[in-house]
Formats: sequence, C-alpha cells, structure tokens
Amino acid sequence: MPQVVVEDEVSSVVWRVRIRMDDHPGMLARIAIRMADLECNILGLNVLPVPGGVLDEVVIRPATGLTKEQLVAAIQAEGCECSCITDADVRELVDASAATLTAAARAVDDPSRRAEVLREVLTADLVTVVPLAEANPARVEGGHRVVFAVDGETALVARRRWAPFVQLELTRAEALLALLDGARRNVSSPLALTCADGAAVVLREGKPADAEAVSAMHARCSMTTLFARYHTGMRTMPRRWLHRLLVPPRGMSLLAVCGREVIGVGQLIPGATGEIAEVSLLVEDGWQRNGVGTALMGRLAEIAAARGCRRLVAVSLPGRDGIYRTAQRAGLAPEPPEEEGLLRIDLEAAGARVLSEL
Repeated sequence: MPQVVVEDEVSSVVWRVRIRMDDHPGMLARIAIRMADLECNILGLNVLPVPGGVLDEVVIRPATGLTKEQLVAAIQAEGCECSCITDADVRELVDASAATLTAAARAVDDPSRRAEVLREVLTADLVTVVPLAEANPARVEGGHRVVFAVDGETALVARRRWAPFVQLELTRAEALLALLDGARRNVSSPLALTCADGAAVVLREGKPADAEAVSAMHARCSMTTLFARYHTGMRTMPRRWLHRLLVPPRGMSLLAVCGREVIGVGQLIPGATGEIAEVSLLVEDGWQRNGVGTALMGRLAEIAAARGCRRLVAVSLPGRDGIYRTAQRAGLAPEPPEEEGLLRIDLEAAGARVLSEL
C-alpha cells in the first residue's frame, strides 16, 4: 500500500477521508460498517470517479480516542486504499454543486476574489495568480499541482498537499472559470439607460464603423469641451485619430448613443500589468449635466473591475474637478485631484456599479 497522508496525530472534531476502492457492489457498505464498528459517524459522502475505480470522499466525526492510523488500518483491512485523512470543518458539508454555484456568485460580484473562490471549490491549500509564461502547466507534482489559464496573460496555479486533484474536480473548476469568463465578457454588452430628462440612451462598445458618427459628434462639440478632453486647441477630430480613439491599443471605447447619434465617448486603456487603467470621457455640450458622463464613468469602472483592474487614473486640466465629481456621482471613491490634474480612483474602495436610471 502507498504511504497515506496523515496530517497530524491529534484527533479533530471532523475528518475528511479519501478512500480509493474498486467499483463493485457492496464495497462502500463494507467501509460504512467498518466505520460504524469504530463508532465513527458519517456526515457526508462525495463519490469521485477515477480510472480503475472510484474515490469516495467521506466526512466523519470520529470516536473519542480513535487515531487516524487506526482508521487507515481498518480501511486497508477491507482491501481499500486510504489516500489521505485531513481535518475538515462541518461548515464544508454542503452539496458540491450548490457550493460551486454560491462561490461563482461571489466571484461574479467581485472578480478580484476569483483565486479565493477557486481555492474553495477545489479545497486547495493555495491558489496563486502568476503570469501565464511562468505558470509551467507541465509541472503537476504527482497531481498535487494544476494550472488554469485565465486569459492570454495570466494563470491560476492551485496546490493541494493533502490529496492529488482528480478529473471531476478539475472539470468542475474549469466550468467555474468558464462561467466567470463569460460573465466578465458580458459586462461589455450594450446597456440601455434613461437620462434625467427621460431620453433613452444605449451604452455600447465602439467599433471602427462608428467613425463617421463619432466625427460628427466632435463637430457638434464646442472648442471648450474639446480642449477639456484633449488639452489642445482643435475644432474637429482629425480623421487619422478616429480609429485610435475607437480601438485604442489594449483598450476599448464606450459610446453613448441616442438614436443614430453618438453623444458621448469614453475610453479605457489598461497599463502594462492590467491593474491600473486610464479612463477618459467626452460628452457633447447639449447632453452635458444629463447623467451621460456619470453613466459612461460607471460602466467603464464596472468593465475595468471585471477585467481585474484595481485602480483607474484620469488626467484633467489643473483646477478642473468635473471628472472628479462625475466619478463621485457614479458611486466610485476618487481621491482628491492632484495639483497637476491627475485623478486616482480605487475600484476596491467602493464597488463599481452602473445605475439603471441616471
């Protein structure tokens, strides 16, 4: 028999026991009878199919004075392999599917908790976030280490000393991460809002095909509005800038659209690490003070948070606090602007949200 992982000698209130056995009728009953003879109370059972048999994870309350070595010997006497015994918690006795869905809901609400939620679903000892190039998925450490690629740049590395991961657990974790990725990408879908004056506005991602409408919006803006956004004197948006405005490198643009007209443009451009992103706004004069800028700021903050960004920065003209007040109205927590006009917004200090009505 291979060596069993026994984490300590002191009896705990609850133990988690993993037993590998042949998939034959009556095998589980024999183990249950043996545990009953040792006065162990079975609190939970989870069956994990593995090649050549099954892996039963049993959560028990052991009899007073029973050692883990005695339980291992009893299981081996029935011709089964006890792969590990570790301390557990009665709060973990939740249906696996329900626990996974509950964990997923927490990660959807707060994407920064993705690693924490994955650790919980896998009952792993540790889950760390590393650059994808450094993850080394071939290093499995006998099944005790596994790598999940999150996107093209980062990965989650899970480790569990007390027992190797089995395929059913990995499939469950992959489904969880796929769900979270779908939720993250769905944040960028169009959003319909109602302005303070009752006008209907749609926020959606900008595309190259929007160049004409965005150019027309700039033509309707005053020089004062354009100077506040671009910090240079201009009457219209140069054609050569339009594509970069709509599809910025590594980033995205967000348009506020009423009918066929673009009335506002926001940009989100992540930095090299993705933890900090620059945000900027432009709303044409006739739509200002109607909640459009607030909606754009809130939606961009929500998208940034869903993509793992922790902080936004914005640059305004010194002495101008318009974007600071816009961030406050969007429910964010901006720091007071610095003298040179740099504004910092901590996305973890206040949950990024978008109001359904401006």
